[in-house]
Amino acid sequence: MHWDARQNAWLLTRYDDVVAGFTDPRLSSDRIRPLLQVLSPARRAELAPMLGVMSDWMVVSDPPVHTRLRRLANSAFRQQRIATMSGWIADIVAGMLDDFVAAGSTDFVSGIAYPMPATVIARMLGAPAGDRDLFQRWSDELALVAFGAGGEVREDRHRRALAGVAEMQEYLTDLIASVERSPGDDMISALLADSPSDDRLTREELVALCSLILFAGHETTTNLLCNAAVTLTGHPEHLAALRAEPELTNRAVEEVLRYEGPIKVIVRWVSEDLELRGKRIRAGDRVYLMLNSANQDESVFADAHSFDVRRPTQPAHVAFGRGAHACLGAQLARIEARVALPKIIGRLPGLRLRTPATWKPSLSSRAVDGLHVDYDGRRVPALVG
Repeated sequence: MHWDARQNAWLLTRYDDVVAGFTDPRLSSDRIRPLLQVLSPARRAELAPMLGVMSDWMVVSDPPVHTRLRRLANSAFRQQRIATMSGWIADIVAGMLDDFVAAGSTDFVSGIAYPMPATVIARMLGAPAGDRDLFQRWSDELALVAFGAGGEVREDRHRRALAGVAEMQEYLTDLIASVERSPGDDMISALLADSPSDDRLTREELVALCSLILFAGHETTTNLLCNAAVTLTGHPEHLAALRAEPELTNRAVEEVLRYEGPIKVIVRWVSEDLELRGKRIRAGDRVYLMLNSANQDESVFADAHSFDVRRPTQPAHVAFGRGAHACLGAQLARIEARVALPKIIGRLPGLRLRTPATWKPSLSSRAVDGLHVDYDGRRVPALVG
């Protein structure tokens, strides 16, 4: 338990403490409204439209609000519904790899890791596949705020996110109206049809939920795929083992989530005074649950700082959280990665990085800042002119 003056927050780093922190009711997930309260009136008026949408996300709400939203959202994320998606996700991945190989491309992010989850989300929501570029852009803009961007984008991040949120809200409102007129087998149709008549999501709540699905379902899966490519190519013996034994895929995905998970930090607000590890924590303080630290706790994981695709899946990592706030889309992210990794490895023999990976200056996300790969037999595009 360490006070970080730069972040103005307590850092909670041990596995057992992070697990306990996820279920401690004194560590509140409602972290948008307290932020709005401490802003100046002018700043609050400027940011309210953007943060207002995020404040309706169930990931930043506490019971009983969270309990109700989670129950109503569960119908769209039933395990059997997600499991049936693996077939068409495989088709999406295969098509993108065909294009990637045919073009002789090296840009893993723009060729595979960005468009694949965006296309999946578009189909899930019943949106045209051609709108995936919009989804990618809005997700990127929201990430600047949701994940605490640094570097040269820091000063401009709220303006960019606010513009993206306004566009996204208008788009989703129109999309929901279209689905209402002509329901299908998409998640919006399921959310509209499966909610009990005496308790349905309001239009604002449905827009907020779709915003969350669009953002979280795209951003974290993109990071997971990129982090898998970086980690596996950095451990060629484990990449070779996975290529030779595809049955290791599930373990490999879990190990990437543990070793190089897409989310580094979960923020909690302290709702009442408490004591942790001998430290007095005051109401109104912030606590950062340090996921990647917990996932490499030597007292829990054998040889914790080593990557091993054969590592047992128990004890379980905390990359997707625990308790009531465990990631709603965890099963979807797992299926996407389990489907994509064997296909990527199979179509790109000798997969390797062209240049070392660099990382975005982000507080909460573990995300590469561009990723170029090479592989055996890559078609080198002919020079033009």
